[in-house]
Amino acid sequence: MNSIPLVSIVMPMRNSEKTVLAAVRSIQLQTLQHWELIIIDDGSSDKSYRIVSAIDDDRIRLVRKQTNGGLARRLNQAIELSRGDFIARMDADDVCFPERLSRQVAKLQSDPTIDILGCGAAVFSENGALVGLLPVGTDHEKIVSKPFVGFSLPHPTWCGRATWFRSNPYDSQFMKAEDNDLLLRTFQRSRFCALETVLFGYRQHRLDLRKILLGRYASLVSMWRYGRSSGEIFPAFQGVVMQVIKGLVDILTIGLGFNRIMQARRLNPVPQSVVQEWQDVQEKLGGLGARL
Repeated sequence: MNSIPLVSIVMPMRNSEKTVLAAVRSIQLQTLQHWELIIIDDGSSDKSYRIVSAIDDDRIRLVRKQTNGGLARRLNQAIELSRGDFIARMDADDVCFPERLSRQVAKLQSDPTIDILGCGAAVFSENGALVGLLPVGTDHEKIVSKPFVGFSLPHPTWCGRATWFRSNPYDSQFMKAEDNDLLLRTFQRSRFCALETVLFGYRQHRLDLRKILLGRYASLVSMWRYGRSSGEIFPAFQGVVMQVIKGLVDILTIGLGFNRIMQARRLNPVPQSVVQEWQDVQEKLGGLGARL
C-alpha cells in the first residue's frame, strides 16, 4: 500500500458471499497489475467480510460498515479513499475480463478529453452461461442522444478520471438509478465514451421486477428534477411518461412470466469469440478457487 496505484477499483458489497471471491479474483487476474481495490462492506450479515479479509493481497483495502448506507453513499466513500489517477467501478457479483483495466486505462491515457469510459459487457446467468450483450454506445453523441430515455453506458463498466469522480459525486439519496442521475447531471459538461470490446461479465440470472420498477421510479424522479432545474420541462415530462409506460409493460410481461423473452429482447447476440474468451475466464477463475 506504500506505492501510489495507477487505478483504484471501487467495490461496495452487501451480502455477496457467493459471488465476491470471483469478482476479486478477476481483478487479481488483470494484465495491468498496478491497482488498488477498495471494498466497502455495506452492513453485510453473511460471510462476505470474512471471505475478502482472508485474501492475502496488500493491494486490497477492506472497510467494514455496520449499517446499510446504500450503493451511492458507499461509492462516494470509496472514491474519497482512492489514490489512483483513474477510478474503475466494480460490483461484487460481476467479473472482469483480464484485459479490462489495461485497455480502458490505455484509452484514457491516449485521449485526455474522455472523462468516463465504458466497455462491452456480456450478461451471464447464475450457472455461468452467457445470455447476451448489454447495449453500449461507443461515442459521446450516441450515449447522450436521448438523455430523458437513458444512457447506453453500463454503470459497472465505468473507468474514468479520479478528478472527474471527485468533482461529481453520486447523490446518496438515490438507492437505485444513481448512475443515470449522475450522467444526467453531468453529460453537458463531460465526455463519455466506451470501448466496443467485451471486457466485462455482468451477472443477471433473470429480470427482477421489483428492482426494475424501483429503478424506473428513481429515474423519473431524477429526470423531473433535472428538467425543472435546466428548464427542459417538456422533454423531462416526456421522459417521465415513458418510464411510467415502460413500467406498466414490465408489470404485464415480466410479472406474467415472460421473463426470458423480455431479457432476450433487451440484449444483443453473443459472438463466438466472446464465448471463447468467457470460457477462458471461467477456467482461470476456477484455477484460483473461485466459482461463478
